[in-house]
Amino acid sequence: MEALTMTPFGRQPVTACLMKQVAQMREDRALPLVNKWEVLRNLTTAARDFGLNRSALVVLQALLSFHKSAELGTDGLVVFPSNRTLATRAHGMPESTLRRNLALLVKAGLIARHDSPNGKRYAVRRGKDITRAFGFDLTPLVQNAERIAMAAQDVHHRAEEIHALREKAMLLKRDAWRLLEFAKLNGLKGPWEALEAALTASQAQLRRKLGVEQLNALCEALSASVDELTDILTPTPPKPEETSACDDQNERHIQNSNKNKLESETAENTTQEEKPAAPTNVPIGVVKQACPDILPYASEGLAHNHDLVETAHRLHGMMGITSEVWQRAMRIMGADQAALTLACMLQKIDTIRNPGGYLRHLTKRAESGEFHVWPMLRALLPDPGYRAGEAA
Repeated sequence: MEALTMTPFGRQPVTACLMKQVAQMREDRALPLVNKWEVLRNLTTAARDFGLNRSALVVLQALLSFHKSAELGTDGLVVFPSNRTLATRAHGMPESTLRRNLALLVKAGLIARHDSPNGKRYAVRRGKDITRAFGFDLTPLVQNAERIAMAAQDVHHRAEEIHALREKAMLLKRDAWRLLEFAKLNGLKGPWEALEAALTASQAQLRRKLGVEQLNALCEALSASVDELTDILTPTPPKPEETSACDDQNERHIQNSNKNKLESETAENTTQEEKPAAPTNVPIGVVKQACPDILPYASEGLAHNHDLVETAHRLHGMMGITSEVWQRAMRIMGADQAALTLACMLQKIDTIRNPGGYLRHLTKRAESGEFHVWPMLRALLPDPGYRAGEAA
């Protein structure tokens, strides 16, 4: 079937968009074989990306129904129904609306016009074969089938992302409301009115259709509210007592109530022959006996060394130790030794003015091989006669 023209009938002007479409249709490349109904489904999903409304999709569906095969191939892609016939298949659409939607499909680059000299749509046949046809060419739809499929896939991905973000926002909102109710029921003090107003506003936002950026902003705001409530409700260790000594002295010396010196002094004043062997794996029972103050912070209890490590990881920020200092301590000492050191520091927190500086000092000594946590832990045991051999 031969297509003779692509310029519109009547006074409609030739546009740059039309010329671009003509150039695309005349490209010497094989057209893929596509299922017309699958293309229509994808286009229905991605209609907004192509500037189409529901009526334009109805008109396109009617046009596709005049193509006899379900597959759109390389030949016979011009359909030529009259406006009256096309309007009937478009569920009785008014002719003015039909013309407007046909123009919309042409502008979107999904169909092309092949107007006859008098503007009528018809085909010239030779026997059973159509030699010339004047009407609407579906070739652009076939050429853009892959782009339409990718646009539909992007729409599905956006919908999935929006669904996941809405789900996250609703869970954060639920956590925030319940934490707020718990705080108020227990008579705690905090900025409850401001938080309640923010949560009420977020609840109103979730009733509307929000985009990805709006939902991300909402999730950040709700997450901040949950973090604020969690900080208020999480117990903190007792504040250290202020002493007149300087930070450097506090970083180097810690003494218990019985004037028993901890590792810093013990290690310096004990000769190599007098030093007890430091156990490589301290039993968790010994840790509980020496450092009972850490037990309230162990949400799952202290049954194994990894429980102690997890508790210390949550606790270091509460003690005023930065993540950088804590991570370096774990890297130099090892996770178990760093956790034991933190437990010992918590037990004597009232004598440490600067926990971050003290841990940094111990880490530096451990890096040079001058510090092991065992003497520090042994000094905290109720029985000063406890020996390393008994811990094994």
